[in-house]
Amino acid sequence: MSLQNLLDIELPILQAPMAGVQDSALAIAVSNAGGLGALPCAMLDANAVCKQVEILRAGTSRPFNLNFFSHTPPVPDEDKARAWRALFAGYYAEFGLDAGAQPAGPARLPFDDAMADVVCELRPAVVSFHFGLPAPALLKRVRDAGARILASATTVDEARWLEARGVDAVIAQGLEAGGHRGMFLNDDIATQVGTFALVPQVVEALRVPVIAAGGVADAQGVRAALDLGAAGVQVGTAYLLCPEATTSAIHRAALKRESARVTALTNLFTGRPARGIVNRLMRELGPMNAQAPQFPLAAAAPAPLRARAESLGNGDFSPLWAGQNASGCREIGAGELTRALAGLRWGDRRYRADTRP
Repeated sequence: MSLQNLLDIELPILQAPMAGVQDSALAIAVSNAGGLGALPCAMLDANAVCKQVEILRAGTSRPFNLNFFSHTPPVPDEDKARAWRALFAGYYAEFGLDAGAQPAGPARLPFDDAMADVVCELRPAVVSFHFGLPAPALLKRVRDAGARILASATTVDEARWLEARGVDAVIAQGLEAGGHRGMFLNDDIATQVGTFALVPQVVEALRVPVIAAGGVADAQGVRAALDLGAAGVQVGTAYLLCPEATTSAIHRAALKRESARVTALTNLFTGRPARGIVNRLMRELGPMNAQAPQFPLAAAAPAPLRARAESLGNGDFSPLWAGQNASGCREIGAGELTRALAGLRWGDRRYRADTRP
């Protein structure tokens, strides 16, 4: 079965779910153009997910993907948290902030029974997971709700683990990808490889469709991924300048600069490796810092600095998530970009599943 038939989409283009820079508007535009739009749900509560899905269904009759995290919430370690806060003391003093009054960082919640209830009620066509999979009983509830299940793998071992647990397709996330690494079997960054090294190995190892993610920014990249055996591609960074994205003005400006070519994996903002444009905080504290508390506990310390710096018009303390190839970022509609990724002009004939873009 082709990916298009599996997911009931016209084009083999999936929009990466990107928490903090999108809502339902981006997903609607991509789905209406023939791709698979996605809504990041890990930073939303059940009511917010329901409201966003209501907007989605008012804007498109096409399938879309609800994305969730599958991490295990960490046990707070006060000694580690204290040492982590101490690293930021100088920055707090610089901005006149009270280092002893740090609010909690943005919530990033794993998929649980409450969200399974939402999925069973809403019955989305596709559900995807990052950082592994939820417990078998929760996964069964998603499957019984009729959703196709996708999940991210960053190594062949992770891909095999996912296939063994019944996912319908695997997203092979190469090292180039922006945002959080989906790694879950171990935390060794040395295991992470580029998209065009990872994809053919995963294709060879699996029987389910493989979706390439990381560094794909144009139709040429899509063709290359398909030629390596991928059934489709997942694209994130290229959508960040689209008007339907909620990307901040500071983040948009950073993506347009020459410095957007320089990205790095960092754990400073959340405690997990994630790729973003290198900024002051990453240069001075990391970008990978062994003192960072476990995800998502590390987020509390930099959050007030980000808010203050952004109020002054700079992104020195902001997670400017982006992949290694921002060349495809264009200030055009997300629907037009989706068709362009598939090698089609806006208004061209329908894409055929038995042809390449």
